[in-house]
Amino acid sequence: MARTLQQPSHRRRNKFPAVLATATALALAGTGLALSAGGANAAVGNLVSNGGFDSGLSGWTCTGNAATVSTPVHSGAGALAATPGAGDTAECTQTVSVLPNTAYSLNGWVQGSYVYLGARGTGGTDPSTWSAQSSWNQLNTSFTTGASTTSVTLYVHGWYGQPAYYADDIQLIGPGGTATPSPSATSVSPKPSASASASPSQSASPSASASPSQSASPSASNSPSPSGSATTPAPNTGLPKHLLTGYWQNFDNGSTVQKLRDVQNAYDIIAVSFADATTTQGGISFTLDPALATKLGGYTDADFKADIAAKHAAGKKVVLSIGGQNGAISVGSSAAATAFSDSAYKLIQQYGFDGIDVDLENGVNSTYMAQALHTLQAKVGSGFVLTMAPETIGMYSTAGAYFQLALATKDILTVVNTQFYNSGGMNGCDGKVYTQGTVDFITAQVCTHIQGGLRPDQVGIGVPASTKAAGGGYVNSTVVNNALDCLATGNHCGSFVPPAKWPTIRGAMTWSTNWDANNGNDFSNNVGAFVHNMQ
Repeated sequence: MARTLQQPSHRRRNKFPAVLATATALALAGTGLALSAGGANAAVGNLVSNGGFDSGLSGWTCTGNAATVSTPVHSGAGALAATPGAGDTAECTQTVSVLPNTAYSLNGWVQGSYVYLGARGTGGTDPSTWSAQSSWNQLNTSFTTGASTTSVTLYVHGWYGQPAYYADDIQLIGPGGTATPSPSATSVSPKPSASASASPSQSASPSASASPSQSASPSASNSPSPSGSATTPAPNTGLPKHLLTGYWQNFDNGSTVQKLRDVQNAYDIIAVSFADATTTQGGISFTLDPALATKLGGYTDADFKADIAAKHAAGKKVVLSIGGQNGAISVGSSAAATAFSDSAYKLIQQYGFDGIDVDLENGVNSTYMAQALHTLQAKVGSGFVLTMAPETIGMYSTAGAYFQLALATKDILTVVNTQFYNSGGMNGCDGKVYTQGTVDFITAQVCTHIQGGLRPDQVGIGVPASTKAAGGGYVNSTVVNNALDCLATGNHCGSFVPPAKWPTIRGAMTWSTNWDANNGNDFSNNVGAFVHNMQ
């Protein structure tokens, strides 16, 4: 969420992707692999043809500017070098024959900003992992094929408008299907390494200062559920079944300025933007912006507190948002977690906030942030409201630190309203690429979040309130309503039809109540009415 006029609420995905630490998924132990009954008697080996790119691009189908180079390489004589364009990720794919109901491990060596490795058409939850490192690092992920799956499509790609990326030594380890491509799947030995000192990285974190704990996989209690049928009970926050969330700007960026009392009545949750970082790591503070207060004709702390109390009397919740595009709040240790929970609790007591909104767009440590939020919830009690507004890429895969944070706090999480804008095109839960600003983009991403383990009532739709509020991806209120209807009832879908109906889908969010007012209250009037009429 941005403070500047007509700028993205976060860095535009096709220009400045957010720095988000990701995790490597389950790594293959040695050369063994636990197989389901479907592949128990098949030979296990590397099924990728020309995974080292020593034979040029043979076996691969590539888009954009892709070629093989002799340097840099991870090992052997060649490696893939591909340069994305403004509308192309420079993707290379290979379709491989596999067995149904069988476990597979996918890995590859990559370097560059940003590089993705994954598989589509697995018949289950399609895996994806990524990194943004300037040196060779290994990406690892895994999946189990569906009951009727006989082939999968592997892919490696970069990101829109980013520099060239490199890939080498891509392997899919498991039993081959009936039409396994050469080379033979009986050998899993990698080609000779070009650097004896190279070793697999245990984290795909692009930040040197990020804690290794960001790479930890979700705990067993928060492990993803492909069906989205998580059983964690919803927190008792007193909020309606379906709700509208809006961000109130504590600054003037050329939009319509508002006192909190002026926020449109349709908003059930109001996220006050933003808390500031203190000199103590993890500590936060909040002060009304003096320039805004002056423009509002004098707006004091007492006025603000009274406005929060009035919103409470009207049945609304007011939370304090941390982060935003420029936020530098870092919770990367137990000490920082304690500082965060202590300072946040003081602000909640001082102003009457109902909870916290997490909008960290410059990296998040899922382990210590989850610790801080659980401690804070214990201080506040059962009425604690926890919302999140990750960028789309932060919820692209359960391996991502932001998705892990959502899963790690699922027991106290109210709603995740992912920012479905400033994102370019992205893969949906069906493995197909959808373009932002469409019903399909929204619904296919929501499907990923639910299949990844969140309850439908913990998932909402985040959109900008006007074309001025974001750099791209704006949709009008009709598109938002159609997306909600598609997810809840199966009606008004686009080409993507979700695999299930989720009638408890939570609602929608917008940046911001100010831009909504600037746009004639289109979002709060139309989306608000639709959300509150959902069954």
